[in-house]
Amino acid sequence: MKKIFDYLKHLLLYARAMAKWGVVSVVVGLLCGLLGSAFHLGVARATLIRETHSWIIYLLPLAGLLAVALYRLFRTEGQGTNNILQEIQDGKGISLSLIPAIFLATVLTHLAGGSAGREGAALQMGGGIGYNTGKLLKLDDRDLRTATMIGMAAFFSALFGTPLGAAVFSLEVISVGLIYHAAFIPCFLAALTAYFTASFLGISPERFAVAVPSLDIFMLIRVAILAVFGGTLSAIFCGILHFTEHKLDKLLTNPWVKAFAGGAVILALTLLIGRDYNGAGMGIIKRAIEDGQTAPTAFLWKMIFTAITLAVGFKGGEVVPSFFVGATFGCVFGPLLGLPAGFSAAVGLITVFCGAVNCPLASIFLAIELFGAEGMLFYALACGLSYVFSGYSGLYSSQRILYDKLKAQFIDVRTNAYHEGGTGR
Repeated sequence: MKKIFDYLKHLLLYARAMAKWGVVSVVVGLLCGLLGSAFHLGVARATLIRETHSWIIYLLPLAGLLAVALYRLFRTEGQGTNNILQEIQDGKGISLSLIPAIFLATVLTHLAGGSAGREGAALQMGGGIGYNTGKLLKLDDRDLRTATMIGMAAFFSALFGTPLGAAVFSLEVISVGLIYHAAFIPCFLAALTAYFTASFLGISPERFAVAVPSLDIFMLIRVAILAVFGGTLSAIFCGILHFTEHKLDKLLTNPWVKAFAGGAVILALTLLIGRDYNGAGMGIIKRAIEDGQTAPTAFLWKMIFTAITLAVGFKGGEVVPSFFVGATFGCVFGPLLGLPAGFSAAVGLITVFCGAVNCPLASIFLAIELFGAEGMLFYALACGLSYVFSGYSGLYSSQRILYDKLKAQFIDVRTNAYHEGGTGR
């Protein structure tokens, strides 16, 4: 009888926990779905205005100054995605004012023509919503960290329409080699809520039509080779981003001068090279995957444009640029291996993304949601190899790599510190 009583007691405990997280997840998912839809429409509208009125590109230097002013106004200078990761790792807290700051600054970046994505803003706004909702509900420190992950998953899902990939990404990106399984159902429920909320408001999920080749050993070998190069390219991309940021911080210590000068450089590059590298570049990504067409040097220029944009103070994110870099690289390099150009672009996209964020499982799920399940064995192989060959670099310097990528050895280092011989702790 006592065993039955204990069993029922545990069931009640589980039910109460699920009820609590059910409420938190739905509330955060609704908030992120609503704000995420508004953000999606804001970025889309800003992009349309820029493309319709070509003269706006000349305002880039002034837009850089305004971006700095916005962060000064909201007192969020120096805050970003790394702060979201640090809250989950160490309980550092997240300022509520970061939400309007990153929203307005990202829309401004896309309006003026800076080369950036949306997901950096998504993770920051989502994490901020989750954390501050948890504070309002008086959750304890550990539960606040879960609430932050819930918000990240929900906002990412609202923007990209990939609830499973978003949920697993929010669990996997914090500490490489360790997944917070207890947060999976809350994150997934929030991601689904945000996904359906955004869909109800007319936000279409990102989907690409990919022609997948037949599965055979020779095709797997070709995909493996492409994945090795994609993982290596992700490390180069991350290196360029961090190198540019550190060098410009030392060269131009005044944030106003740096933002104005950076905007002027992006403007000059745009006039010399073209407008394909302004904004997120989703149209270029779609053309590479679905039509198998891109410029041979597109991936190189996108890395340069994005590195300068983010280093000088514009806001947005690095994930969509990593999509761009991977898709255009794969579209060019894949056919040299005998792979179809469009399929190579899809593999390139997911390998560069995987290597940049060090999240192989999330990358596999994301690939299936973006491209369909037909090629999932190719995507799984590509993500696994990219994860290894990207080394210990990454987009987020606060990300922890807990286990060595080559053997089951605990190392606990910060991303980008391992190559330099530091512990990163």
